[in-house]
Amino acid sequence: MSMENQHLDELNEYCAPGTQIAVEMIAVTPLVRLKVITFLPKEENRNPTVVFVPGWISLMWGWKRVLREMTRDFPIYYVETREKITSEIRGDVQYDVETIGQDIAAIVRHFNLDEREYVLFGSSLGATAILDCCRFLHKTPLALIVIGPNAVFRIPPLGLFVIRIFPPRLYFIIKPVVKWYLKTFRMDVDSDHKQYEKYCRALDTADPWKLKKGALALASYQIWDLLEDIEIPTLIIGASKDYLHEPDNLKKMVTMMPQATYLDMETNSQTHSEEMVDKMRAFIASLLEA
Repeated sequence: MSMENQHLDELNEYCAPGTQIAVEMIAVTPLVRLKVITFLPKEENRNPTVVFVPGWISLMWGWKRVLREMTRDFPIYYVETREKITSEIRGDVQYDVETIGQDIAAIVRHFNLDEREYVLFGSSLGATAILDCCRFLHKTPLALIVIGPNAVFRIPPLGLFVIRIFPPRLYFIIKPVVKWYLKTFRMDVDSDHKQYEKYCRALDTADPWKLKKGALALASYQIWDLLEDIEIPTLIIGASKDYLHEPDNLKKMVTMMPQATYLDMETNSQTHSEEMVDKMRAFIASLLEA
């Protein structure tokens, strides 16, 4: 069996039976190519296409339950953003939110998605980049569905100092400290240990060079000034026990956006579940019926 066929067989674990799968590398700039996985449902339907943008260094493994359910009835372009280990980078490039948002807009143009016939869906950094990219879109999506978008990215001053002085080749020394910091100060591991396991797995497979550049670029970012101009129906999904994504900030974001709705699903694991896809279906149906 060829490596390509083996990879496609592995992807069958992430989708509903009968789903058609394709994998391609798409140039979003002359220096950057991103891996995009296309999932087409077994039965054609009139549902909008979903452009799926996972979080910072997030692995597809953490989205298995969601993808298996979502691919039952939604065409999906699953986009692995430029900080992921799968991206092909030539030369010196940026890893800030605005640049990642421009990549998303480039993907929308590449697939020639029509006005109000697609949905932007993402989490964490992917969700923030979706909100940021709205100013770059030539065709307006039907909706934005974002899980735990970061209004800001909180990296403590000591953490920034360490990131700046440590060369990426010594990432293996820093990694245990990052895991300890997340577990001790940023996550409720008693309520949702799976979230911690998911982040540890992502950190274990991250590209240290891209990770360093990304962390430094994100440290000064804030999204507040962009929110009032986003006039697209938006479902912001939060989790009251997911302190890493700051539920109070999510609620504040909703008050600043003209067409935003907030849904609390309590834990990060619930936001990555089949139930979340059902909430997504209901939200999209309400827009199509309006």
